[in-house]
Amino acid sequence: MANWNDNRSTRSGFGVSPSQTGDVAGGTTFDAGLRKHMLSIYNYMASGVLLTGIVALLTARSGLAVQFAQGPMMWLVALSPLAIVFAMSFGQNKFSTGTLQAMFWGFAVLMGLSLSTIFLVYTGASIAVTFFATAGAFAGLSLFGYTTKKDISAWGSFLIMGVIGLIVASLLNAFLIGSPGLELAISALGVLIFAGLTAYDTQRLKNDYLAIQQVKMTNPSAAAAYPLGKMVVMGALSLYLDFINMFLFLLRFMGAARE
Repeated sequence: MANWNDNRSTRSGFGVSPSQTGDVAGGTTFDAGLRKHMLSIYNYMASGVLLTGIVALLTARSGLAVQFAQGPMMWLVALSPLAIVFAMSFGQNKFSTGTLQAMFWGFAVLMGLSLSTIFLVYTGASIAVTFFATAGAFAGLSLFGYTTKKDISAWGSFLIMGVIGLIVASLLNAFLIGSPGLELAISALGVLIFAGLTAYDTQRLKNDYLAIQQVKMTNPSAAAAYPLGKMVVMGALSLYLDFINMFLFLLRFMGAARE
């Protein structure tokens, strides 16, 4: 069984057999395959974020965002994306690649409807500035996760616990405490946690690909259980969630309220 968190996957020639001359055979092709795989994930993720942004902007300009900010529609657009995330996460082995792709695009559209309400709270200029700041931070953090030789897989459990803590603290503050100071602290922690998750998820996706290539070389029939198409969609979903959450928490600091 492949060890998904094996830090040996960052070494040169991982999963590639040495040739008789002592050189690594197929190393160039192997590296090209990794770059192609990661580029596919980033393309999916960026396309999803772009689709969400377009839907959010058009919905806000149409006036529908007001309806999504209150009443039963608020809960529908807020909970529908979450339902799709759970369905994709727990049903990825049952769904085909095409089904997961359709669910991803549907998720991006629903997130656009949900995020359209931020245009009712913050100015368009501050939203744009925060978006580009998030994009720059995301690019740097993802590059770190991709290139670092340090195994950061141990971050995962702490970051997931941090996300759970954020959810609990946010619910308590929203319905019971109502403290502006606590909300600011939650936002600061949210930025840090999802910044860490960006680097962690990038390295995890890289190592998952490397591990599957090792499986393919040792047991090709077993590798069929890990289709790369599904990995691309689920990887894009992970990075999308990291980006959007970091953007929303950062918006609480950088966003200028509408008058």
